[in-house]
Amino acid sequence: MKIRILATIFSLFVLSSTTLAQTAKDAAELTRLLNEFLAGASVNDASVHDRFWADDLIYTRSAGVRTNKAELMNGVRTAPSPKPDDAKTTYTAEDVQIHQYGETAVVAFRLVATTTRGASTEVSNYLNTGTFVKRSGRWQAVAWQSTVMAHGGDPRTEVLALNNTFNRAMLASDVSTLRQILDPGFIWTQTDGTRETRQQFLDELGTGKLKFSVLEPGKSVLSIFGDTAVVTGDARRQRSAYVGSDGQAHSETAPLASAYTLTLINRGGTWRAVAMHSSRTQ
Repeated sequence: MKIRILATIFSLFVLSSTTLAQTAKDAAELTRLLNEFLAGASVNDASVHDRFWADDLIYTRSAGVRTNKAELMNGVRTAPSPKPDDAKTTYTAEDVQIHQYGETAVVAFRLVATTTRGASTEVSNYLNTGTFVKRSGRWQAVAWQSTVMAHGGDPRTEVLALNNTFNRAMLASDVSTLRQILDPGFIWTQTDGTRETRQQFLDELGTGKLKFSVLEPGKSVLSIFGDTAVVTGDARRQRSAYVGSDGQAHSETAPLASAYTLTLINRGGTWRAVAMHSSRTQ
C-alpha cells in the first residue's frame, strides 16, 4: 500500500513538472529577450551582452572552451571596429524550445549564423542551450552551452565532392564557386615555393593571369580526423597562363604530373578548404 501511494505521488510530481515545463508562462518574454540579444550580438552591441548575461555566467563554447561573463565582455568591448569590406554575420534562432520551472527556465534552439562576404553567403548551424534565472523580475542567462550541429551526411562523401568541385571550378575559372568553398584563411603553396592567399588566387583567376587548360585529377586518398580532413592525390595539369616567382607571365606547353595535399576543416557543419600544397612529380 505504501509503495502504491509513493508511486502515485511520484507520478503526480512528474506530471506537474512536465506540465509546468510545457506551459512556460514567460515563454513570450524569454523569446523576445533571445531575439533582442541575437540582433544585438549581430552588431556586437556590448550593452545587449551585458543585459543578457548574468554576472555568475558559465559559458561553454562550441570549441570546448569554458569562459565567464568578464572574459566574454572584454572580448566584445575590445573587438576592433568593423571595416566596410569585412564579413558580416547575422544571428537568428530557429526551433526554439522553452521549459520553465518557476523562476528558472531552459531555452534550447538552433542558432543560425549567416555570414556575408561580398557576393558569397555562408550559413552555419549550432545547437545552443541556455539556463536562465529570474532575479528581481529580470531574466538573465547563468549557463550556456553551444555545440556545432552535426551535418548529418557522410563526411567522406561531402569532402570528396568538395574536392571534385574545387578542381572543376579551377579549370573553369569559376571564382564564384571557389569563393564559397575556400576558407578566408586559405593558403596555397605552389610548386615553385611561393604562397598565395585566397584573395590573390581568386584575383589571378578572375583577371585571367592564371588559367588552367588541363586539370585531370588522378588517384586520391582521404583521411578524416574529427573536423579536419586531408586529401592527398595526383593530377595532370597545364596552365596556359600563370605568374611565376619572377613576377612575369608564363605558360606551360604540355601537361605536367603533380601531387597535391588539400586540407579542409568543418565549421558549423560546412566543410571549407584551408590549405593546398602542390609539387611536381616529373
